Amino acid sequence: MVSFLKIYKFFLHGLLKVAAGLSPQTIEIEPGTVMNVWVPTQSTTKTKKPAVVFLHGFGFDGILTWQFQALALAKDYSVYVPDFLFFGGSTTDKSERSVEFQAECMAKLLRKLGVEKCTLVGLSYGGMVGFKMAEMFPDLVESMVVTCSVMALTESITRDGLERIGFGSWADYLLPVTVKGVDTLLQVAYYSFPKLPNWIYQDILEGINNYRKEKVELLTALVISDKEFTIPCYHQVN
Repeated sequence: MVSFLKIYKFFLHGLLKVAAGLSPQTIEIEPGTVMNVWVPTQSTTKTKKPAVVFLHGFGFDGILTWQFQALALAKDYSVYVPDFLFFGGSTTDKSERSVEFQAECMAKLLRKLGVEKCTLVGLSYGGMVGFKMAEMFPDLVESMVVTCSVMALTESITRDGLERIGFGSWADYLLPVTVKGVDTLLQVAYYSFPKLPNWIYQDILEGINNYRKEKVELLTALVISDKEFTIPCYHQVN
């Protein structure tokens, strides 16, 4: 059967190129680490538009998550939509799985693209990486917009959150292994999400489970003890 997501992405990518002036690039930020990102056809330095970087959650890749926002904002902003490592077209041969590593890689990517300052827009996992970027790279991150996220995923937040949605681990929820699991994921994650045919859920399932082992490791590294967490000092608000 022809993949629904592949067909949808084909037309979406064409629309983004024509209507928003965005195109995909694959950039090696260091040996063994390659990141995929949608970028403006004209560089930020040439257009002088403020840079906005969209950081996706733990479900779909960057452009599927932020397609409508990218189309809406590309006229007035230099829009960048990257894929985190092990999502979309981004990979690494490094064993590091921490939020700090994702933040470092994202900062290196933006530097290579010539982005000197930006506003981050983060959803869920993207929000957590965004908070870490703002802490580690205050000269790069000028401001943030965050939704459905926390500064850090502590053990107590994990315990209470999983109990509320009825799962034993974040991997059980975010990396389903059945069509029914995909349906449950979407129903919990979205308000009044419409019922879809099972063949679309199957298509989504296959995409979610690309790099499954590495994604489980990302989720494991994401949870920290309550004692480890302290509220960072963000220089942007000084």
